[in-house]
Amino acid sequence: MPFGVGSPHPGDDEPVLSDINVTPLVDVMLVLLIIFMITAPMLHQGIEVALPKADAQPLPMRDESPIVVSIRQDGMVYLADEPIHPTRLEEVLVPMLQNRPDEPVFIKGDRGVEYGRVIEVLDLLHQAGVTRIGMVTDRSEGSRRRSGG
Repeated sequence: MPFGVGSPHPGDDEPVLSDINVTPLVDVMLVLLIIFMITAPMLHQGIEVALPKADAQPLPMRDESPIVVSIRQDGMVYLADEPIHPTRLEEVLVPMLQNRPDEPVFIKGDRGVEYGRVIEVLDLLHQAGVTRIGMVTDRSEGSRRRSGG
C-alpha cells in the first residue's frame, strides 16, 4: 500500500512539490545586509578627532585591529575608545604588546591639540617600549585631486 508524500489523502495522484522556497532565505539575507550596512561605519577604531592633513602614503593594514591612542583637542587621552589616564598608558600597553611585539601603535591627535601634549604621549609610548609608532592623518585636498579621489 503506497503512501502519498505531501498529500492529505493517500492514493491521490498529485505530484510531490520538491522545490525549495527561497523567499524566506532572501528576506533574512536582506535584513542581514541592511544591518551590516548600518553597523559597518561604526566599526572604526578610536574616537572621533579632527585629524591634520598630510600627503604621505597610507601604511599597509594588518588583519588584526590596530592599537590606537587618540588625543582630543582638550588633551584627553584614549586607548581605542576608552579614556585612559596617561600614567596608566604604560601598564595597559605592555601586556597588549607582549602578544604582538612588532605591532605599531597609531596616534590620532586632533589638529587643535597642543604639540607638547602629543610629545608627552610619544614619550610615554617610548617608556612603554613601543618602537613602531604611526601618526594618523587625513589626506590633504591637493593629494586627493592629484590621485583622482
